[in-house]
Order: sequence, then C-alpha cells, then structure tokens
Amino acid sequence: MAPDPALPAAPEPSCEARERAVRAALARFDAQTRDGQGSAGFRRPTERHPPRRTPLILRTRTALAAALTAALALPAAWTILAERTARPPERSVRPPARADRAPAPVETAREAPPPVPPAAPAPAQGPASPVSPAAPAIAAAPPVAPTRERTDPGLQQMSELAAPPSPAPLRAPAGAVAAKARSLGLAENRLAPPHRPEPAPAAEPTGRDRFASGPESVFRAVREAPVSTFSIDVDTASYGVVRAALARNVLPPKAAVRTEELINYFPYAYEGPASANEPFRVTTALFPSPWAEGRQLLHVGIKGYALQPAERPKANLVFLVDTSGSMSPPNRLPLVKQALAMLLTRLDARDRVAIVAYAGQAGTVLEPTPASERARILAAIEGLAAGGSTAGGEGIRQAYALAQANYEPQAVNRVMLATDGDFNVGITDREELKGFVERERQKGIFLSVLGFGMGNLNDALMQALAQNGNGAAAHIDTANEARKVLVEEATATLIPIAKDVKIQVEFNPAAVAEYRLIGYETRLLDRADFANDRVDAGEVGSGQTVTALYEIVPAGGPRVLGDLRYGERSGPAAGQLAREVAHVAIRYKRPDSDTSALLDTVVERPGALARLEDAPQEARFAAAVAAFGEILRGGRHTGRFDLDDVLRLAQSARGDDPYGYRAEFLQLVRAAKTAQALSPQPR
Repeated sequence: MAPDPALPAAPEPSCEARERAVRAALARFDAQTRDGQGSAGFRRPTERHPPRRTPLILRTRTALAAALTAALALPAAWTILAERTARPPERSVRPPARADRAPAPVETAREAPPPVPPAAPAPAQGPASPVSPAAPAIAAAPPVAPTRERTDPGLQQMSELAAPPSPAPLRAPAGAVAAKARSLGLAENRLAPPHRPEPAPAAEPTGRDRFASGPESVFRAVREAPVSTFSIDVDTASYGVVRAALARNVLPPKAAVRTEELINYFPYAYEGPASANEPFRVTTALFPSPWAEGRQLLHVGIKGYALQPAERPKANLVFLVDTSGSMSPPNRLPLVKQALAMLLTRLDARDRVAIVAYAGQAGTVLEPTPASERARILAAIEGLAAGGSTAGGEGIRQAYALAQANYEPQAVNRVMLATDGDFNVGITDREELKGFVERERQKGIFLSVLGFGMGNLNDALMQALAQNGNGAAAHIDTANEARKVLVEEATATLIPIAKDVKIQVEFNPAAVAEYRLIGYETRLLDRADFANDRVDAGEVGSGQTVTALYEIVPAGGPRVLGDLRYGERSGPAAGQLAREVAHVAIRYKRPDSDTSALLDTVVERPGALARLEDAPQEARFAAAVAAFGEILRGGRHTGRFDLDDVLRLAQSARGDDPYGYRAEFLQLVRAAKTAQALSPQPR
C-alpha cells in the first residue's frame, strides 16, 4: 500500500512495540463490549464463527487500536491502522460463544460523550501487514453471548474514529483521545497529558506592615504636668512581631516596638489579692535606674485575682477566621487551625463555639456548638481554606450578630478574630470599624484579636479594634506562642475580671523634678478621662499581671529639662507630703458593671532603694525588658546602656522560668546584636 501523502512519514516501528499496542487496544475493546459500554450485540471475529458485520467491526476495532496507539506516542500507529483496515481477519483471538450462556446484560451510557468531528473518508485498502512470529499469544477474553441487534452509541462513537485523522490531530492527539476514553469508561492515566507540578507558593510580601505607634514618650516637668494618666495594656502583639522579625535576622521596625507590650508579655510573681472581693493588688518599688546615673525607676505592678476552676463562668465564643488569599502561607491559616484546636482542649461541655469565616464574603461555618462535640468543631476548623479578597468588616458584623443572638448574661461572650488585618473589601476604614466595635462593646461582648503573619500585617487596625472593643491583642507566630496564649494562659485570655482599667500617677514636686512613662504611647489619656466612666480603657484577665515603669529625676537630681524663666520655684512642701514621691490611683469596673471603683496607694521616699541589686527580682527583669525595647527604638534615653548590659541585667533577674519565656528573651537579645537593620528585598 502506498503511503498517504497527507500523513507525516513515520519511523519504522519495532514488531514487538506494534503488537503490544494492538493487543492492548483489542483487549480493551473486548472488555468494553462485554461490559455493555461498547457494542454488546457483536462478537469479535473468529475462524469458527465468521462475523456477519465484518467490515464495521474491523473498522471499529482497528480505530480504537489506532487511537490508543497514538496516545502512547507510537508514530507508526496510523500505518498499522491503514493496513489492518484493508485486511480481513486471519486469526482467532477468542473461542466461540457457547449457546448455553445467558445473554450479557446491557448497560446504558453513563454520560453523554463529547462531540466528535466528522470522520475523514476511509483509506484505500492494501495488502495485509505480516505479524511478527516472535510476538506472544494474545490472551483469550471471556466469551460474550449474542444479543438482539440494537443501536449502540458506543459503537457509533468508535466508528467515528475509524478513519485516519488529519495531520493537525497528530500534533496533539492526547486531549481528544482522553475525552473519548472518558466517555467509554477507559482509564485516563494512560491518556492524560503529563502531570505539571503546582507552582511553588509565592514568598510572603515585605514592607507593607502597618503599625500603631505614637511619638516616643519624653520627660515632663512635674511643676508643669504633675499628673500622668493612661489605660493599662495587657496586649502582647508587639513582642510576637519583634520575635518574628529577629527570627529572620532582621531588626523590627521602630514603630512595631511598643515597650509596654514587651514588658507585659511575661508573667510576674507579684503578690495577688486574697479574695475575689479585691480584684487587684498593687506593688511598687523605687530603685536606681540601670542606664542613667542619678535617675530612678518607679515600678508599679498589678496582680489580678486568679479564678479557681469551679469559679470560672462558661464561655460563648465566636471564632471569626480570615480565610482570604493573604492567609494561605503556613504561618497564617494553617497556624490558625492549630491554635483554635489547642484552645478546644481548655473548654468543656459548658462552653459553646461558633465559627464565622470571611474572604470576599462572610458566612457562618458552624452554628453555636457545645465544646464537648470536638469532632464536629475540629472538622469545621479543618475545612477552612484560604482564597479571595478580605471582607473583614462584614465578617466582624456577622460574628457580633451571632454572639448577640446567643448572648448569656452570666457567661463570657467573646468574639475571637484571627487575621493578618488586611481588610480590602467592604468596610475598610479604621475609624468606621472602631465606631462599630465601640457600640458593640456596650452589649457586653468582649473581643480578642489574634494576629498572624508578617509582610502585610495591619497591626494598626488590629490594635484599634482591640483597644476599642473591650479586647486584647496577641501576635501568634509559632505553635508555641499559640500554646502560651490559648492553653497556658487560657483563663487570662478568655475570662476578664475587670474592664476599663486606668492608672493615674500624681508626682510630688517636692520629691520629683521630672518623669517619663516608659511605653504606653498609644494608651495615654487626658487627666479628666480618669474619672469619666464613659471613657474606654483596657481589660485584665483572671490572674493576669500588668507592669508600668516610670523613669524619674529626683528633686535636686540631674535635670533633663531646664527651669523656665517665669516658672514657679517654691521650696519643698512641708509635713507629711514631703515624704511622698507619688500617689498611684487605679480605676476599674467589674465585667458586669458600668460604674468604676477606686484603688490607690502611696509611694514614699523612705522606701526607695539605694542600689539596683537590692531591687525586687521581678522589677529588675522588667527593667531589662524595658531597656531592650528602648534600645530597639533607638536608645534615645538609655545612653551607653547596650544589649550586653541588657543580657547581664536579665540573667541576674531571670528567676523561676517554668515555661522558658525568659530564656527565650535572652536569645532574642543575642539575636538583636547581629540582626540586619533592613530586610533584604526578594529578587
């Protein structure tokens, strides 16, 4: 037979490869015929039973062989197809059917096949091609009993493939063959295009973080401004951000360092109140500054009452999970799932959990469910997947609505937001969102904000939500941090013992010339706000500690600010007031109350310590952390005190460290000594 000029020249195939391809095609055709997916009304030709429809059957059988051979990348398949189409059957490949066999059942087509272009005219017949004598025998297929004649869609489909295709399909036959194979129930793995691996996930963005910070605090003259007022801050998000940056060998941005959050990251062994009737106990210490000769540090420590397990109220929690595309990296949504699963271990049958997720839209994933149904809750958590934009405002609205619908006055009702803070759809204005959570907090619903990831972290928005929604913020960068926040400190994280906690310190000008509050720049309040119960402030959880440090210049000490020409220069006060350094007042509300109560204490000169080494251990460790934060911000007030000095001071005051938090701090200080000033940009 002369080669078809429309076909490309094919290389000479080996006999073994050719016969192997043909045998596989014929065996597949027989299987399809037997299962009812091909033509159950026809048998393959044999010597004892010559076929009545020989041309059609041969064209059908040979067409399937040609299609599969092309998919297996044997260029000579089309030559074989032309030769076999022109040749009558020469050999028996299956024993005859037995008359006592019952007719094979006929299956209906499972799905409509894809459209197939009209077949080209059949080629002219030529001489038969010899079969290699070395080829092994073809395995006999089970016989199929004859059935009555019928119209078979599968046969029609295969007959349409009988003619050789035009040259175009030869360039890419796999897709068409795969589609036809699917319609006939054939295995796809032999016909599908080569697997292309998924592209590697894109690197996390850099340089798009937004942080909440204020101008660094400075010294104030007591004669001009004797009163300092601020909201307490139990957030620890800044510490997590600093640690995440140093883990990448990069110094954190100065705006990311909130010194008070570094200090309050650590629990302190302050003496606590004796009963729930006294929610706080205040301790103070006055000792020399480690970094400036002639100055002193005033240390104010607060310890909240630790509820016993039997006293813990039940919790109604709504997990609000950001599932937008920016949450896909491993340290975001996958870590969120780990964190929430850890939190479940601290809940019991009294508590209820609901889940709201948001990306381009927001919706309820899990209605309020008893925490004892762990499998159901974990399945809902595990089903969360990242993708799309970030409709955070709508997510917050739905989460609060769900919390309000299931509100219980005697329970802790809390929304727990897990996000990178990157809202970009719907309500995105920070002031508008602040206003919303401010109104919602009046309904008795608390807020926890858990930040994840770096690079496009909207820390400023997270801080705004936490500060204005009766809440607290933490940054979770590792599974260990998730365990600290949600397991080891679960009662402090979830169960508030007081809200709207404010501190006001009044300095005695006879004893103090100047003072500076270390940190708390984003928490400063006006003097009149202290007694105004309409002004929001921070919350304190069960057993939680809060620390504040003032750097002061004693009267007669080395002043930072000079005297004003027209300022008051009267002498020290007489009598009892001359003994006092400062008066510390604390206002707070019970979680179920809108009226504040007052606690106060006095710091006296005779209690001042002459040496730093004599200061309480917890106060010295807090001072070391404060110095670290100040150095990261530029060291404007710490002089020559460097990171080695921080290490020495922290090591001397490390004390009891059951969870290794203070040991980790020492490693962070060492890491800061070699960290780069800027993160290298990805190429």
